[in-house]
Amino acid sequence: MFYRLFIKPFLFLFPAEKAHHISTSIFGIITSIPVLKSIVKFIFSYDAPVLEKTVFGIRFPNPVGLAAGFDKEGKHYKAMSHLGFGFIEIGTVTPKGQAGNLQPRLFRLPEDKALINRMGFNNEGVEGMVERLKKDTSRHIIIGGNIGKNKVTPNEEAINDYEICFNALYPHVDYFVVNVSSPNTPNLRALQDKEPLNRLLARMAELRQTKKEYKPILLKIAPDLGFEQINDTLDIIESNKIDGIIATNTTISRENLKSGQNRIDEIGNGGLSGQPLHKRSMEVVKYIRSRKPELAIIGVGGICSDKDAINMLAAGADLIQLYSGMIYEGPSIVRKIKKAIKNSI
Repeated sequence: MFYRLFIKPFLFLFPAEKAHHISTSIFGIITSIPVLKSIVKFIFSYDAPVLEKTVFGIRFPNPVGLAAGFDKEGKHYKAMSHLGFGFIEIGTVTPKGQAGNLQPRLFRLPEDKALINRMGFNNEGVEGMVERLKKDTSRHIIIGGNIGKNKVTPNEEAINDYEICFNALYPHVDYFVVNVSSPNTPNLRALQDKEPLNRLLARMAELRQTKKEYKPILLKIAPDLGFEQINDTLDIIESNKIDGIIATNTTISRENLKSGQNRIDEIGNGGLSGQPLHKRSMEVVKYIRSRKPELAIIGVGGICSDKDAINMLAAGADLIQLYSGMIYEGPSIVRKIKKAIKNSI
């Protein structure tokens, strides 16, 4: 309630990307002060043994995670961990730092509880992320590393970029996510096609065999794939012994939005996230679960309430992730969802 009455109206005075930087900076300062950090943890923590869940060999304290894109460079996960997330996914990170697309590139659609972004994998590069993770010697949160390719790297050489990120991050994250589904890097989604995807995932699986410790690998897919292409993707995942799938990334669809067409045209290209994505993400999760009962699934897309979270889990997701829903509903949504999950068990 406090967030919606006071904090959200203040943040929404600023452009969306600026508001993100303001909120993460302020929250980082708050959680760096021991007394205030303890207060935050007291307010937002909600733990119960029944919420614990083992998925792809990792024991999660609860199934509610922070989706990739919020903390692109591994700068904010320590602060965000105090909100009660069971895991946090950082990235997407690329081998070399890149500025991403021109600003403005992040837009709100308040009537739809949605965001449109065309960030373009803006980050400082994998080496900086590794250095930050190295310094965190007392980490207590499960971290997923979401990896991608640089904009200037042609698709024919994309495997090299994923390999660089995979090797650099391997000692420092708990699982990996191969991101070939963002609509904001030119031609990236072409890597979801059968042959390039098979080559990429086969190489990731091959690299993992050279490591002493097993780390799960997941694939993040677009909601815009047809069921036939999802079938091909699932076969590739199975043949390469990939551990799971994240369904879904943002969509290029603009169907059934409440926001005016003038506003949609003004914003232009980008991936849509938030409430309008929820129905399609649920359909994809449900379809994947029907096809592959044993495959680990992280459901993400438009989870804006505890009811949305329960429905996503009922559709077949083992774990769920939030981003846009937290922007509109505030950080208390994490605790609210965990309580609802506990009460539904």
